[in-house]
Amino acid sequence: MSTTAARPADTAPDWTIDQRWSHYTPAEHALWDRLYARQTAQLADRAHPAFLRGLATLDLGGGGIPDFRRLSERLHAATGWQVVAVPGLVPDDVFFRHLSERRFVAGNFIRSPEQLDYLEAPDVFHDVFGHVPLLADPVFADYMQAYGQGGLRSLEYDALTRLSRLYWYTVEFGLIRDAGDLRLYGAGIVSSHGESIFALDDPSPHRIGFDLARVMRTPYRIDDYQALYIVIDSFEQLLRTTLDTDFGPLYRALADQPDLAIADLQPGDAVVSAGTQSRA
Repeated sequence: MSTTAARPADTAPDWTIDQRWSHYTPAEHALWDRLYARQTAQLADRAHPAFLRGLATLDLGGGGIPDFRRLSERLHAATGWQVVAVPGLVPDDVFFRHLSERRFVAGNFIRSPEQLDYLEAPDVFHDVFGHVPLLADPVFADYMQAYGQGGLRSLEYDALTRLSRLYWYTVEFGLIRDAGDLRLYGAGIVSSHGESIFALDDPSPHRIGFDLARVMRTPYRIDDYQALYIVIDSFEQLLRTTLDTDFGPLYRALADQPDLAIADLQPGDAVVSAGTQSRA
């Protein structure tokens, strides 16, 4: 959630704002409930169990757009995290600082009915429904904090592009193995009615095992469903990789390496399924 714009006058120094929960209209609450019902029905046998447990623990459905203060009380009791409202995209250092201190920034606006299946800027449904349930999982919650801490360090190495790819291919669009099957956990997938089908069922995309250097050399697309999905074995794998890797030497080693074509499999890839790339 990055921007280079100046901080709006009505925000706190850390770019947070009041959610203004009382200002949501009945129609906006009804839209949340509609989106929630549709996605939970679709994800019941597709999302990772930790995501589904998070939905239940945090009680995100049936009452309209969640009140961040009440949501944060439940989330803090589970893992020490809280949700704070921001006006939209925030600077990278602000975003990483919040994550490093176990605060997840979320937009306070909700899409219009005409944007039910696609919108360019992340709204409260993407941010809260997509991201927050997994913050109730202790291991994933620790990974997100570690990512924030690593993000602050990446700014010292001018390596933000490399690290942003890790976020994209895990936090936003990651797949995970579970009891022999692939499951969804990335927020961009679980909050998307279309991509939560495409990511598991469509023959077009490649699906390959997680490798940190490979991820950091691979760009991503923001204008369509993904051409490549990265599959992790567990959230513990993400956390241990983040904590155990000395990122400084890795950034230096990758500095002169060219980016990899998104649609091309590479020697050494742990191929889960080779896609047809028919959607590319």
